[in-house]
Amino acid sequence: MNKIGFNVLAWSAEVSEDLFPILDRLKEIGYDGVEFFVGPWEEKAFKKVGKHCADLGLGVTTVTVMGPEVNPISPDTRVRQRAKDHLRWVLDRSAELGSEVLCGPYHSAFATFEARPPSEDDYLRSAKVMYATAEYARQLGIRCTPEALNRFECFLCNTMTQLDRLLQAVDHPNMKAMFDTHHANMEEKKLGEAIEFIGPKLGHFHISENDRGTPGSGHIDFDEVFSALAKVNYEGWLTIEGFTRNDPAFANSIGVWRQFSEPWEMAEKGYQLIKSQLEKYKSDS
Repeated sequence: MNKIGFNVLAWSAEVSEDLFPILDRLKEIGYDGVEFFVGPWEEKAFKKVGKHCADLGLGVTTVTVMGPEVNPISPDTRVRQRAKDHLRWVLDRSAELGSEVLCGPYHSAFATFEARPPSEDDYLRSAKVMYATAEYARQLGIRCTPEALNRFECFLCNTMTQLDRLLQAVDHPNMKAMFDTHHANMEEKKLGEAIEFIGPKLGHFHISENDRGTPGSGHIDFDEVFSALAKVNYEGWLTIEGFTRNDPAFANSIGVWRQFSEPWEMAEKGYQLIKSQLEKYKSDS
């Protein structure tokens, strides 16, 4: 049975006790869980926030990104070792939050490009780091779900076909695929066909509007999306990821220069959208 989550990046990238009132209200709306960005925050905050989520009965998923200094596809073995070490640290913090899933484009460094298409060597280097990450995560009870991003933010994996190529090279049962409707809107020919293609390996799902605003307010065809999810019998998390200018440092880092929607509008209307779509395609299946 699907669980509905909300990524608190709409308010802040930092994991801290300042999020407690937000977590409380998300629980009141009806959310099953929340998603946190794992970054260089005060380590003791992860356990405190994780305990608060557990006390509320909120599940947790986590997301992270990699910088060029910890790039899993770097030709430099020292950089790749730092990538492995950093991902272990991220997984340890995720475990302290009580995370079930670590998602994000951590297969390679964010917005780090080459003047050529990705090569077989790039995929193989990433696969070795991802295998080690998946094995460590398995010991912590966390599923790994690397994400395909659009071509302006990611070099290695833009489509489900490329992500599948990476997963085949990793060949680890604890590493599945993540799908984000915002990125797929730019890179896939048909959202439904892409979901059906990756369905057997689908491990996490982001519900995101084309402009990262309130789900249902733009041109993403969520009927197509939820129909395909029903066809592949996807039963994992459906987590809303929308961005704002509320955390200026984070917004600047990902090129968010205007306010798409207010966070609570995203949370309340997005929750209603997911519930109605799940009910619609449950009854149709």
